[in-house]
Order: sequence, then C-alpha cells, then structure tokens
Amino acid sequence: MTSQPQIWFITGSSRGFGRALAEAALEAGHSVAATARRPEQLAELVERYGDRVLPIALDVTDSAAARAAIAETARRFGRIDVLVNNAGYANVAPIETGDEADFRAQFETNFWGVYNVSRAAISQLRAQGGGLVVQFSSVGGRVGGSPGIASYQAAKFAVDGFTRVLAVETAPFGIRTMVVEPSGFATDWAGSSMTVNDIPADYEQTVGAMNSRMRQTGSRPAGDPKRAAEIIVRAAARQNAPSHLLVGVNAVEMSIAYSRAQLAEAEAWEQVSRSADFSEPYPAELPADDAV
Repeated sequence: MTSQPQIWFITGSSRGFGRALAEAALEAGHSVAATARRPEQLAELVERYGDRVLPIALDVTDSAAARAAIAETARRFGRIDVLVNNAGYANVAPIETGDEADFRAQFETNFWGVYNVSRAAISQLRAQGGGLVVQFSSVGGRVGGSPGIASYQAAKFAVDGFTRVLAVETAPFGIRTMVVEPSGFATDWAGSSMTVNDIPADYEQTVGAMNSRMRQTGSRPAGDPKRAAEIIVRAAARQNAPSHLLVGVNAVEMSIAYSRAQLAEAEAWEQVSRSADFSEPYPAELPADDAV
C-alpha cells in the first residue's frame, strides 16, 4: 500500500458519490481534479482544500472536453494516479413505453462518458508509466433485472465489458482497473437526479413496484457514501486493487446469490453445452424440465 500523495481525477464531483470521493481523497492528503457540469458547485472544496483542488467544467459526453480536462490536469499536477469515472444517472420508464431519446441520452452519459474520459486518459497514463482507472458501475451492472432502468443497467453492463478489455490492453503499460459496484446508498441518485416517466397500469407490478421501493418507502438507503468513499480511497492505494469492488451489504448478498445460481445453471446444462462442439458426444440429454 502506498502512503504517497496521489493525483485524483473524478467526474461528477458536485454531489453524491463523486463529492464524497473527492472529500475522502482530499482528507487522505491527495490532490483532486474535480469535474462537474457546473464547476461553481465545487467552490466549497476549493475554499477548504486550496490549491489541492482543481475545479474543471466537464460534460463527459463531449470527447474533446474530456481530452482538454485530462490535459489541464496533467499541466497542473504533472500526472494522474487515479482516474474515476463516476458521472451517471438513471431515469425510470418501461422499455416498451419509455422515450427512445431519453434512453439514448442516459446511455450517452453512463457509457459513452466513461469511454470518452477513459480513452482521453490512456496516453497520459501510458506516458507516465501507469495509474488506476476506477469505473463506477452498480450491483445492477452485475446481476441486472431491475425493472424501469434498462438504459442505466445496460450501460453498466457495457462499462464492465469495456473495462475488462481496457484492463488487458493496457496492463503492459502499468495501467490497472477497478470496477466499483455499489448497492443502495444515501445519495441523490434516486432523488431529484432521477426522472420518473409515466408508468402504464400494465407495468405497475414490475416498474411501479421497483419505483416504489427506490423512492417512496420513506426509508433511507442502507449505504453510507462517506464510508464507501473512504473504502475506495484505501483500496486505490493498494498495489493490487481488486478488479471489482462490491460496496454495501445488498451488493455482496445479491452478487453471491447470482453467481451461485449462474454456476448451478452452467453445471446443469454442461453436457448439452459441450455437445455443440464437433469432438463431443451428440445429442446430449437435456436436464429435467422441472416446473418451478
């Protein structure tokens, strides 16, 4: 584990996880290039931490702006040790009735924003001999199946797949990756940041029920963003950060249950799956079609 001050670059730093992470990194003695669509929202960080904070205006969907932000950070601090793609949001609507333009707009931020910033940073990280790329996904980006937020979850699955390729392509340059997969946290993700579109009666038991669990139960999400941010900062200081970091009890329990179910299904269908190759016995007997 390194005790040396690091240079962090964090997207979506004005609130939520991004803000908590910027504060945790600064409290740990690091310096932060904090980006936001409205950098004036970062004024308090500058007042508290002075020249260890570089506020940058950034819309992550703008690839040229992403390149400029990376270059500005490198000019100011000389390097980037930890790059965090945190910016993202979700709106609620069924796939059938949701607005296509909104679906695409969410994907533009949640996936293409990650692509833009990651791609912009590679040459800097390669030139300096390495660094850590932290991609914010979600436990939903591992287990999926949350009604009403298909664009968000599809993007998070894409972020994971993209990052796995990024990891192997850039490993020879000393670049490492860590995908963060939170469950429910007390941020504004399901608050004013989220638009809930009309939910038809036919979808009330799926999308409607999911929306009620997220927004209308009156209970606070279990996760503490401050604790999670501190955990991420500690993990990022390790020489061998985990490739995937689950944060939150629900994230752990849902992921373990999902992995066990995946393994059980793969084993149940193993002989059938193998039989598709020329060299294997064919046909193979299908597993029992038990009624559930």
